[in-house]
Amino acid sequence: MSAAEIGNRVWNYAHVLKDDGVGYNDYLEQITYLVFLKMADERESAGQQVRIPKKYSWAKLRKLDGDDLELQYRHTLESLGKEGGMLGTIFRKAQNKIQDPAKLERLIKMIDKEQWSTLPADVKGDIYEGLLERNAQDVKGGAGQYFTPRPLIQAMVEVMQPKPTDTVADPACGTGGFLLAAHDYMAQHATSKKEQRHLKEHALRGNDIVDSVVRLCAMNLYLHGIGGDECPITANDALAKEVEDDKVDMVLANPPFGKKSSITVINEKTGKKEQEKLVYEREDFWATTSNKQLNFVQHIANMLKIGGKAAVVVPDNVLFEGGAGETVRKNLLERTDFHTLLRLPTGIFYAQGVKANVIFFDAKPASKTAWTKKLWVYDIAPTFIRP
Repeated sequence: MSAAEIGNRVWNYAHVLKDDGVGYNDYLEQITYLVFLKMADERESAGQQVRIPKKYSWAKLRKLDGDDLELQYRHTLESLGKEGGMLGTIFRKAQNKIQDPAKLERLIKMIDKEQWSTLPADVKGDIYEGLLERNAQDVKGGAGQYFTPRPLIQAMVEVMQPKPTDTVADPACGTGGFLLAAHDYMAQHATSKKEQRHLKEHALRGNDIVDSVVRLCAMNLYLHGIGGDECPITANDALAKEVEDDKVDMVLANPPFGKKSSITVINEKTGKKEQEKLVYEREDFWATTSNKQLNFVQHIANMLKIGGKAAVVVPDNVLFEGGAGETVRKNLLERTDFHTLLRLPTGIFYAQGVKANVIFFDAKPASKTAWTKKLWVYDIAPTFIRP
């Protein structure tokens, strides 16, 4: 069966579960858990060492039905979420969202029919990528939080040309689109076993603030054959911590759009909910602001080694906002070689009115003069059409 056929079969079952109140995001998470357990079972049958305790194995789930199955599945998710490495990341805070044991049993049987470990990594990845893309298309309201159009990702990677020895990071990685595209490009140019090992275990670093998205990204990388004992993806607020010594060669990112960061607090006197701006006080930032995009630009600039390169998708407010925005742009021009600005067509993302750009800059050592000497501007979003 082809990747497309497997993907269609797995996706079609989502419509059955949707009628029971299981959303596409939740369904994709459950697929993540079950496919992982099935692959671990296949690898164990082939004589490979796996870290899944026998009492939480695929074989246990396959034998059960009814309430016993639901109970076993729930305990499996809770227990594996306490493990370390890739395993703990994939099952972090995992919960069973399929409350009907009969439907859970049907899903398990569907997955059990396929031999996932014998599929090439790119085929498994294509199946999973297809599910992620369909999810983004069907759940438009939240899809833009972690799904960047693949043609844009591919174009940015081809322009940046990451080397097989590079370390590539995305501080708002979503499901890992930039990391996987960079990995594919680097793999095509890897010529030694040392470079191949670096690609598998050390080349990629990702982070996202949303637990469920981190889980999808970790599984996405795993299905593509990426990752060692330690998971390269973390679940943190990337902006909260100052970048110290662990810097990278390249950053490819599309930080979340939305102008302000805020948190909801309860006023002790009135008991009413109020919005409070979330401001990051960091010594390595050039400006203090609650604007998420400006903070991500500053964070990414500080993530790079000297000579490191970045390509970052940003909305128009980063280019034109005054105050902190002006301070960030001034420092970007002076402290980095901000050499290229690409103006994207309106509507390239799920929200039709969003105007976005890609900024390209290189990290430079401290200097008394500005590093940016010339800025190339490419506009593929013309404001008028000639007759």
